[in-house]
Amino acid sequence: MRCPRCGEIEDKVVDTRTVDSNTVIRRRRECLSCGHRFTTVERLEGIQLMVVKKDGTRQPFSREKIMNGLVAACSKRPVSNEDLIELVNEVEQKLQSKHNLEIPTEAIGEMIMDALKKLDKVAYVRFASVYRDFTSVDSFAQEISKINDKEQ
Repeated sequence: MRCPRCGEIEDKVVDTRTVDSNTVIRRRRECLSCGHRFTTVERLEGIQLMVVKKDGTRQPFSREKIMNGLVAACSKRPVSNEDLIELVNEVEQKLQSKHNLEIPTEAIGEMIMDALKKLDKVAYVRFASVYRDFTSVDSFAQEISKINDKEQ
């Protein structure tokens, strides 16, 4: 691992921790040349999942795209970044366990919405409004009505 400050490759591991349900290893390192401390993250490289878009095109699965959508949906909501990371990890693990290399966007979106509904209902409605592309106020109101009916 190259030091981000001086570029040397000699370092020592100061601390190691597993995070995200033991699927990620976080290592705290110290450069032996300049003494700078930095953190690295190791994640098991799984099977490369391909996402099948609505138009039939395929592209590699991207944790970052999911995270960006969740951050937008949860803006100004009491949802921590750790909660969102855990949600993305759960979705990715479920997809990896299906042993299907090509996953339709609809399946991914439904998994995310199911998890968001449990986490924060307002964030769920925000995400669903973009994902489901509500074309009218009535369709938006119907989705909110479904949530309210389930709570009662």
